[in-house]
Formats: sequence, C-alpha cells, structure tokens
Amino acid sequence: MNKSITRVVLRLSCIILSVGLSTPASCPGQSDWKVVWSDEFSGPTGAAPDASKWNYDLGGGGWGNNEIEVYTDHRENSYLDGQGNLVIRVVKAPSGDYTSARLKTLAKFSVRYGKIEARIKLPFGQGIWSAFWMLGINFESPGVGWPKCGEIDIMENIGREPGTVHGTVHGPGYSEEQGIGKAYTLSNGRRFTDDYQIFGIEWSPDSIQFFVDGSLYHSVIPSTLPTGTEWVFNHPFFLLLNVAVGGGWPGNPDSTTVFPQRMLVDYVRVYKPHRARAVSSRKKPAWRSSSSKSLQSSTASCATAAKCATIM
Repeated sequence: MNKSITRVVLRLSCIILSVGLSTPASCPGQSDWKVVWSDEFSGPTGAAPDASKWNYDLGGGGWGNNEIEVYTDHRENSYLDGQGNLVIRVVKAPSGDYTSARLKTLAKFSVRYGKIEARIKLPFGQGIWSAFWMLGINFESPGVGWPKCGEIDIMENIGREPGTVHGTVHGPGYSEEQGIGKAYTLSNGRRFTDDYQIFGIEWSPDSIQFFVDGSLYHSVIPSTLPTGTEWVFNHPFFLLLNVAVGGGWPGNPDSTTVFPQRMLVDYVRVYKPHRARAVSSRKKPAWRSSSSKSLQSSTASCATAAKCATIM
C-alpha cells in the first residue's frame, strides 16, 4: 500500500476510535506527546531535502574514524523519492572512490529534551555504517568540543550485522569505545534492511531511554556514568542522518558489498509533552573550529543563521 495512503488510514482509524470511545484513543502523537518539529519528506521525485530544515557536512578525510567516503550535497547522494522518503545513497565510482551524504539540522533546528524518532529502512553490507544521531550545539564553543558537547547515537548499524542496532551516549570520560551503549537485535533472523523500523529516544533532564518500534532496550541516567564524570545532556542538541563507508568499527567494504546502497527515511519527528512550547533561541553560542571525532563542519553557525529554532 502507498505510504501516504497508509498514513491517512491510520489517522482516520484514530479519529473513528476516538469518536466511538468515552475517552480519546491513544494514537501516536495524540496522547502524551505532540509533534513540534518534523520532516515527512513528501516532496517530488528527485527533489533536494528541505533546505529550511537540513544542511550538509561535506568532504572526506576520515571524519575522525578512518572512514573512506566523501560526503556531498549532490542529488546522486541525497534526494526525495516521491514516495515520502528521504534517500541517502552510497555510490562507488569506477575509480573505487565512495560518495554519500550526511545531513544535519545545525543552524536550522535544535532540541533540549523530548521524544525524538525516525522511521528508517537501513542499507546493509560489509563496511556500511548507518546512523541517526545528535550532537550538542556547543561542540564548537571555546573550551568545549567533542566529547564535552555530548553525543546521543539514537541508532547506529554496521552493515555486516544487518539485524542489530546500537544506542549509545558519549561524553567526557565515556566516549568512543567507552561510550555507554547497548545493542538491540531483531528476532527470528530478521534484518533492518527488510522493512522500516522506528528508532527513537525519550530524553528528560536526568534520563535518556532508547527504543526500537516502541520497545525500550537501553536507559542511561547520571548514576550509570563512570565515577567522577559529567552528565552533559542538559543543553540543546541538533540532529544528524548519514551513511558512512569504512572506519575502525565496521571495517572497509569487501567483495561481498553491493553498491549502490540506500538508507530510506520515512520521517523524522520531534515531540514534546503537551505543556511544552517551541521558542526561538535568543542566546547564540560562541563558535570556533575544533578537531574531534566526526566534527569536521563547513556549515555556518546559528549566530549567522537568520533564525535557528530551538525546542526547549
């Protein structure tokens, strides 16, 4: 069934249930949470991602992880498919070089606390590294950088493990291999490349909970951090979507890896409790360039953006 039709059917079902019951039906986004920011990727075939919501990291150089792809803003690597999906496409050129895309909401949108989720169908294969994640907007502030800014990996998958994803947090004293994470594996040999799943977190001042399709599989609270380390998850973060190639964790592609590979993103949504409200950021952070894990950025900061919406 066409996904747009499916969405309409689901919404109508919620309305019918609500009318027929003495209390409102508990439908996604209609009970405890309300959507305050989203991208449904509903543009025409071949269109670029919405420039009011997304910009790009560009270039290569390993990104702190010995990755071998070059990120571009070309339509070959990121586009809308006309069926309600963002496509991030990994291409291997005849020369043997790899290109992909890394999209981010830096200078466009950030959020502090709430429910953040995306419905994604993953690529697969040795050397493919997919991610839906977040970084603190202060990562380029003087004296901060990575990992002091904090990183929340809502979903990471290395393609040689097509049925397993990871949810992890990184901060000062618990980063890279010491990040606090947990794996989630599908049952009965199923693969994340076979269908869409919803990857999300629920984030409060003293808790980050990780979910796949609504199932809680990992929780992090301040007391779970290593002794003497700092909880760095009480400021706004921005969102990222990317597919990397190679790197220390997944290893490089081999003869079994098929190209091109595609990550399909049905939607990205940010929710807040009904009492919450969206505000525009008034205090702009100071920015500087910094070298750290995966933080090579060519994008203007909120300080130079016309408006950078922050959900508090």
